[in-house]
Amino acid sequence: MGLPALEFSDCYLDSPQFRDKIKSHEAELEKTNKFIKDLIKDGKALIQAMKNLSVAKKKFAESLNEFKFQCIGDAETDDEIHIARSLQEFAGVLRSLEDERGRLIENAGDVLISPLERFRKEQIGAAKEAKKKYDKETEKYCNVLEKHLNLSSKKKDSHLQEADSQVDVVRQHFYEVSLEYVFRVHEVQERKMFEFVEPLLAFLQGLFTFYHHGYELAKDFGHFKTPLQISIQNTRDRFEGTRSEVESLMKKMKANPQEHQSISPYTMEGYLFVQKKSPFGSSWVKHYCTYQKEAKKVTMVPFDQKTGGKIGDEETFTLKSCIRRKTDSIEKRFCFDVEGVDRATTITMQALSEEDRRLWIEAMDGREPVYNLNKDNPISEGAAQLDKVGFDLVKKCIRAVEERGINEQGLYRIAGVNSRVQKLLGLLMGSVDVDLETSTEWEIKTITSTLKHYLRVLPAPLMTFQLQHSFIKAAKLDHPESRLSEIHKYVHRLPEKNRAMLEITIKHLAKVSKNHKQNLMTVANLGVVFGPTLLRPKEETVAAIMDIKFQNIVVEILIENHEQIFQIVPETTTIQPNVTLSSAQRKSFECKPPLCSQRPLMLFPENSNENAEKQKNITNSSTESVVIAAVNASLNAKTHRQSVHSLGSCDTETSTVKLERPNSLAVWSSYATLSARFRKRLNSKRKPNLTSPLPPSPSSPLSPSWPMVSAPSSPVPVSSTSSDSSPLSIQCRKARALYACKAEYDSELSFSAGTMFENVVCFAVHSSKEPGWLEGTLDGKTGLIPENYVEFL
Repeated sequence: MGLPALEFSDCYLDSPQFRDKIKSHEAELEKTNKFIKDLIKDGKALIQAMKNLSVAKKKFAESLNEFKFQCIGDAETDDEIHIARSLQEFAGVLRSLEDERGRLIENAGDVLISPLERFRKEQIGAAKEAKKKYDKETEKYCNVLEKHLNLSSKKKDSHLQEADSQVDVVRQHFYEVSLEYVFRVHEVQERKMFEFVEPLLAFLQGLFTFYHHGYELAKDFGHFKTPLQISIQNTRDRFEGTRSEVESLMKKMKANPQEHQSISPYTMEGYLFVQKKSPFGSSWVKHYCTYQKEAKKVTMVPFDQKTGGKIGDEETFTLKSCIRRKTDSIEKRFCFDVEGVDRATTITMQALSEEDRRLWIEAMDGREPVYNLNKDNPISEGAAQLDKVGFDLVKKCIRAVEERGINEQGLYRIAGVNSRVQKLLGLLMGSVDVDLETSTEWEIKTITSTLKHYLRVLPAPLMTFQLQHSFIKAAKLDHPESRLSEIHKYVHRLPEKNRAMLEITIKHLAKVSKNHKQNLMTVANLGVVFGPTLLRPKEETVAAIMDIKFQNIVVEILIENHEQIFQIVPETTTIQPNVTLSSAQRKSFECKPPLCSQRPLMLFPENSNENAEKQKNITNSSTESVVIAAVNASLNAKTHRQSVHSLGSCDTETSTVKLERPNSLAVWSSYATLSARFRKRLNSKRKPNLTSPLPPSPSSPLSPSWPMVSAPSSPVPVSSTSSDSSPLSIQCRKARALYACKAEYDSELSFSAGTMFENVVCFAVHSSKEPGWLEGTLDGKTGLIPENYVEFL
């Protein structure tokens, strides 16, 4: 709603409504005055910022203009020349743009700031002065009127008339001032509509002019920009074309740097540390040395790689002899002595490595005395064991941490000093009584680093190399419940000592995580620290590095669910023989066969490792009773029951079954015995399609009267409609190799794709979730074959 109009006639009445109208106009003027004042302040800040921006852009343009590209090689392509000239072109455009900005800044004061300040002082200031005068006359008129009305009527008429005249003069003057004030207020309110906005319009016009100048510069720059983009793209394409070759060469250099060394006029060159002797002791100075075999000329240049400069004069001499320095004669490693023809003293040099020393000695036709390099490293990898000393070490460190430093920030993340850690670990592994709980000699970070280092130097990680892949696979499952169930199962497949040590460690980490508000070590942080330690891979590969995050997840699950995992023994799921395969199981038969190193092991009776002679001496009846007892024990186990398809089975862990690759003779003996025992069951219950027996291999102990079960052309489980849940499946067929395989053990066969096998037999007592093994004959040799590497004929 707008301001009310001020009528001149209201000045004579001077009513309360008139006074309210004047106050509303005065408030609007005060608001306008404050706004213009702030606007002037912001305008000055804007102009100053534009000045600073202009200065910065000019400096940036100057830097671009001064920089010169240096291309690789002694000549430049047209594209490289064009790209090199682009920086000067950029600088010119920026300078032209900033010159126009400078003109805008110079005019901004006269166009924007001065008119606003003038309007504020001359118009709003004049209205304020008129208000002061109006208020003063109002007070004067009111005082005179009150005084006149207080005169007594008994005064003389002449005196009263004079008083009346005086009041009329004051009243008339008050009316005149009131009219002038109303006029001034109206004038200011009307003037601000154009005198206030006009400077802003002029300033914006200056900005538009500046931006238009930039637009014109952009149009003019187009003739240079388009060819430049083409040159840049051409240069990028050439880079992409050569990058792969350069990278390939780099990899070759990494793999075998000696074969890809650049051609050099010297027989040998590189950095050596030369011993400098003085009355005050000896020092080792780094030199870049070269050797020419034909002239036997040795050159040494003292050089500091850190600063990249020479630290002395070049020295040259003729080689007389070179001999390897014995280790027990000097504290330094990789040393050898050199004698010069024109030098009276022997020079002792230190190579950068054992291989480097060998190359120098060979180049100089030196001699290498044979000696033993004795190293005493009681805490190297593999030295620590899961024995009583190890358990005592871990428990002692854990007690110390929980007593003294459970709330210390960065617990297990902050590493201790390596020398102190090595010393403490040596003392603890040497069964030295060290007080860690009360003594402050050993810092908490030293104790935690000692515990971690002990776990790292074990021959195998606590969670074993064999189950490492299984734990990682479990952590990759989609559902948290499935992850927990699988990890729970694999924890109880660990060796007893490993599981016991893991339980001690995880329970301690759970206590640490409960104090995460103080020590900042959450479950996730502890997973990061202990994942690579408890689940380190056997080989360091890119794939193993990518699985580190899943190692951390496994440790997190162990910490969060340690009570359930370690106190409750997981139940073994029984697989029914008539159950249809799941999609995951079907996929396992369709996927590409695994590498040899990833193939699973079979489960065999423990007596399968006995030597062949002992097997031959055992009678059929005794052998049958032993094997049948083992199978029955496996079938009757309460906690580990199994039911197997024709080519698959479930995992079992019983006292009579162990995980290993047995020798072929023991396997054949077990097959023959089990066949005789269950021949009737196979013929009557399963009703297989029997074929005539194949002729036995010359090296095979298999009887030709052993019945054969016809197998399908692909290794998929055979469904049975019978209620019999026997875990046996016997096959004997010819087969052809689908893939090549190199044997990793004596019990396996090596073959190429297309190889034909005879007497391929499988007795399935292994896991149905993983590909199994077959037994076959090739060139008179009997051995194991990966099941999904062959097809039956």
